Amino acid sequence: MRRVYQGQPAARGSALGRARVVHTHPLQIREEHIPQADVPDELARLRSAIGVVRGEMAALREKLQDSLTPEVRDLIDVHTLVLDDLELLRGLKSLVQDELCSADYALRLQRDRVAAAFAAMDDAYLRGRMEDIDQVILRIHTALHQRDAETAGAAGDILVSPSVAPADLAKLPSQGVLGIVSVSGSAYSHSAILARSLHLPMVSGSAEALADINDGDVLIVDGDSGAIIVEPSASDLRQHRTKAREEQRERKALQKLRRERTRTRDDHDIELWINAETREDIATGHMLGANGVGLYRTEFLFLQRDEVPDEEEQFLAYRDAVLGMAGRPVTIRTLDIGADKADRTGLALPDEPNPALGVRGIRLSLRRPDLFDDQLRAILRASAYGPVRILLPMVSSREEIKAVRLRVKRLHGELSKTHTAIREEVPLGAMIEVPSAALSMSRWIGLVDFVSIGTNDLVQYLLAADRGNDALDDLYTPLHPAVLRVLADIIRTARLRGRPVAMCGEFAADPMFAPLLLTLGLEQFSMHSSSLLEVRKAIRACSFEARRAMLPQLLRLQDRAAILDWLHATAAMD
Repeated sequence: MRRVYQGQPAARGSALGRARVVHTHPLQIREEHIPQADVPDELARLRSAIGVVRGEMAALREKLQDSLTPEVRDLIDVHTLVLDDLELLRGLKSLVQDELCSADYALRLQRDRVAAAFAAMDDAYLRGRMEDIDQVILRIHTALHQRDAETAGAAGDILVSPSVAPADLAKLPSQGVLGIVSVSGSAYSHSAILARSLHLPMVSGSAEALADINDGDVLIVDGDSGAIIVEPSASDLRQHRTKAREEQRERKALQKLRRERTRTRDDHDIELWINAETREDIATGHMLGANGVGLYRTEFLFLQRDEVPDEEEQFLAYRDAVLGMAGRPVTIRTLDIGADKADRTGLALPDEPNPALGVRGIRLSLRRPDLFDDQLRAILRASAYGPVRILLPMVSSREEIKAVRLRVKRLHGELSKTHTAIREEVPLGAMIEVPSAALSMSRWIGLVDFVSIGTNDLVQYLLAADRGNDALDDLYTPLHPAVLRVLADIIRTARLRGRPVAMCGEFAADPMFAPLLLTLGLEQFSMHSSSLLEVRKAIRACSFEARRAMLPQLLRLQDRAAILDWLHATAAMD
């Protein structure tokens, strides 16, 4: 019988397929003990399973490095780091060796112990990290029994599950899975970001659908509207076929935009930059006609290794990025690493109560002057091969910027004295992702040459809502009136002081929001390359001046629902 459920759009596109229902849950394993003589074999099974999962993570990151957004790469790295956690490994070994638990039962007990410790924590951010532990332990359990992960699908399936780990989701397209229905997560979750990168339709937030859908049911999943249709009618199928043909035509039309300028209908040029961290990212951005690299993440050089890269290694990586853009600017963000990243070098402070508010970004760099000098020298040397900009993450005060500018000036002078090839001027910019930086911007903007808005963190700090916490899906949104007013003030202040302002993060990468950002006055967007053509298309359909005239109306709106209604209502007014 035909049934319709409504969820939240998470990744655009529509899919028609069979339901593959997976009820993921914490391990439900009976108590089981082993003879003393079996302990060595059971420990060997555990070590082997952990090794299998570690290998899967490494292979997945390598295979999909072009598709994974940096945020999802970080998450896979975090899961890899969990596998190396001494507390976890010692606990498992002790349960098998001292308490004679089977490997399966030891996994369950250790999982429950960790869960109890996390539940007792006051900090919501850290409590939310239990999901990472669960996903890793479930993968170890799967490897123990040498079976495919539970989230595996087959060609023609639509996966229906309470949640889908990004590491599992990344495999689904190669298995022929056509779409995803997930109870948890939002449009800003890691899984949704990855689904968009892989062009896999996804709807989240429908617990009712999970309860009622059965294996083998035929589904239509609409990632644009959030609709889930079970056992669709003949009319539904006709509409789906029509929509599928339109999506195919749209994909072909998007490819033609590779060589087109990003220009609005009233001939206002907008710049589209890419976020990157690999040579492949750079090559893709160059091919798509990006204006430059708006955010080159340097963390990839530091993560998943035991030693800090030296100046020469960093220089070669930055030089190659600059050469890859062939004369277009490359904005290199200095190290943004904290206790929430998969750091084995010992740079990040261990066991910080709240890594999101801890020693990270520019705070860490200024505490490690030798490390910071190495990175800045490497960036300055790379400037000899093309235009380079330095971007400082997590800036919260004028004093931080002054300290860095003096440091850059000193290093520039030292390199010049040794006749090292460097550019005469290397612009210095600050990321605005902390409320204090946004609110005090007029006091420090004269110290920088450009600014970049990091919406992922800025929204979370402004609203005190972790975007990785599913319980806060209704709170975390860039469409909050306070967020839009802060963004409007940042862009206005930068414009008045003659400083270019870009935006990086998921807000700038969503074509649906491009008209709204033009209304705020944004003229530089930076995003993962997979979104560039869709954003270009959305911008080319807008009139910049007409959009700017709507700003007072936009800023008078009082809640997210009204802002969404306004966005839809004004779509035809450009």
